[in-house]
Amino acid sequence: MLAHASPWHLHALQRTSAEPAEALVVPSRMEWGTRPGQGPDADLLGPDLRGRHVLELGCGPGHNVAHVAVHRGATVTGVDLVGLQIRRARTHYGRLSSAGFVVGHALHYLQATDEKYDAIYSVFGALGLVAPELLLPAIAEQLAPGGTLAFSAPHPRRAGRRPSADDLPRQDFVTLPDLTRLPIARWEFEAERWARHLARAGIRITSSQELHDTTSSHRPTTLLITARRT
Repeated sequence: MLAHASPWHLHALQRTSAEPAEALVVPSRMEWGTRPGQGPDADLLGPDLRGRHVLELGCGPGHNVAHVAVHRGATVTGVDLVGLQIRRARTHYGRLSSAGFVVGHALHYLQATDEKYDAIYSVFGALGLVAPELLLPAIAEQLAPGGTLAFSAPHPRRAGRRPSADDLPRQDFVTLPDLTRLPIARWEFEAERWARHLARAGIRITSSQELHDTTSSHRPTTLLITARRT
């Protein structure tokens, strides 16, 4: 499906209509989960990111890019499939010299760039939405030796769901701001299956965490994985 007709474009279009874009204050922390304050902030990306090159796959309106660039001192590129999201990100944070925003498919961007990154991350972005047998080797190719990959995805056991028993995608849904639900394909793996896919690409998993939204359910909502290129 073309980006202009995708659920992600429609989500961005509705969000833009409801909340016109404007310059924003840079967030004081990075968010990995479904609610503010969940997870370990940007520490997962490395103890000292000053002068490092960092890439976000699926940057949305750019909040995390801005945080990592300003508060962690990195040079950060955010890539997103949806042009409306990149337009919002540039309106919010385009004034930041160490933050850049690019329209593009995560896989195609990785295949085309010559840049090597010290850290690559994704927050409910490309990881899980692009075939891992294609995306993970492309990430490994552009990740510097010893570099960090960190990503969060909807937990495969959220809301009573079950994780994939094979390597195929499953049907999931995107809920738009107007509460319309649109179908998408998503790879919903537990940490062990992610570890196997990462290992095939030459990336070693170093930790996995479950984040919970205690206001609505005791089930985990987010799976957060950190790995390192070998």
